[in-house]
Amino acid sequence: MGRTLIKNGKIVNEGVVAAMDILIEGDTIIKIAADISDANATVIDAKGGYVLPGMIDDQVHFREPGLTHKGTISSESRAAVAGGITTFMEQPNTTPQTTTIKKLEEKFAVASRTSFANYSFLFGGTNDNLEELKRVDKNACSGIKLFLGSSTGNMLVDDEAVIEKIFSSTEMVISAHCEDETTVKENLAKYQALYGEDIPLKYHPIIRSEEACYLSSSRAIALAEKTGARLHVFHVSTGKETGLFRNDIPLKEKKITAEVCVHHLWFSEEDYEDKGTLIKWNPAVKTSKDRSQLWEALLDDRIDIIATDHAPHLLSEKQAVYTKAPSGGPLVQHALPALFEKVLDGKIGVEKLVEKMCHNPAILFQIEKRGYLKEGYFADIAIVAVNDPWKVTKDTILYKCGWSPFEGTTFRAAVTHTFVNGHLAYNNGAVSPERNAKRLTFNR
Repeated sequence: MGRTLIKNGKIVNEGVVAAMDILIEGDTIIKIAADISDANATVIDAKGGYVLPGMIDDQVHFREPGLTHKGTISSESRAAVAGGITTFMEQPNTTPQTTTIKKLEEKFAVASRTSFANYSFLFGGTNDNLEELKRVDKNACSGIKLFLGSSTGNMLVDDEAVIEKIFSSTEMVISAHCEDETTVKENLAKYQALYGEDIPLKYHPIIRSEEACYLSSSRAIALAEKTGARLHVFHVSTGKETGLFRNDIPLKEKKITAEVCVHHLWFSEEDYEDKGTLIKWNPAVKTSKDRSQLWEALLDDRIDIIATDHAPHLLSEKQAVYTKAPSGGPLVQHALPALFEKVLDGKIGVEKLVEKMCHNPAILFQIEKRGYLKEGYFADIAIVAVNDPWKVTKDTILYKCGWSPFEGTTFRAAVTHTFVNGHLAYNNGAVSPERNAKRLTFNR
């Protein structure tokens, strides 16, 4: 790669929007200034669009190994760069599960050959792999994942003594799926008695209820406070849970943090009638009041990160009856355009969006030289054109599963270019067949 010059864009970085140019050499940003000229550079005209740091998605399920009929690291990272996501952290509930150092490194080996986006993986904690977990180097991967409620992959950790030992045994960020298993099982049994296997979807947020979420997340937070663990609560879905998190100290000083996902910010229980199992997630999409309270907590900094929880399944799998339809859906290609709808509606500023999807993941996971537009940082960049409407149709969907919960939706903003380590990975509808992704490194 030589030099690339991005001109005529509005860069968004550290709370400022400014008309500036960006000069890239190799994989690095070497200059940010007004009116840069370089006769040897390839010029990309941003045409007045927003120039953002590449999005960092701290929670995706790319299904490899073992579930590759749903998606692969290659297919889903390709969709991610088309959506302006340049870095992902993939979850351990694959087949086999990523619960040994050997399986973790096997995933890194696959990603090094096939990923279109920068990558890291979470190591899965279980009821019986504590000694292996202790051996994981704090700089080897993005962190530890615990399923404190059961979901896709059957990785439930429900031994209280083991959970406390895990919390006491690692310096790494522990990311947790929090739903109380006993509450969920009791609720499910109640509705199965009434409806059998074909439970109406409107009961999903009652089965996987506010109470189930709050009991689990509050218990995890209490344990983190007791042990001093670094806890990150994934996909907060209820307004009640937002009261558990602080906004009176900077993110760098927080020991307990929170994430919200795009689907919990976009959908509500009112959408089940139209979307059905296509919006069946764990934790469940809940009420419009919950959605409003999640937005409030995001904007006042009790919630620190926006992610996708991208989790593809075949459409035929999703169309099964309630108890058989898996939870999860594909989102990486459409998350940023969906959130830009909220920017254009005045719900969130573009500066705050960049903070939650770029800066904060880099801070929280201590990622080296990513998440910002800065000289000397890796050139991970997304350019977004606004007021350029387009509709999500089957022929534009890049997920291997071939569907999207946003199908039929018209977005007013579009990702036009994505750079991964200085390489133009996506350009106006076309993904480059060349890959220039890197394994994440950390400042820990």
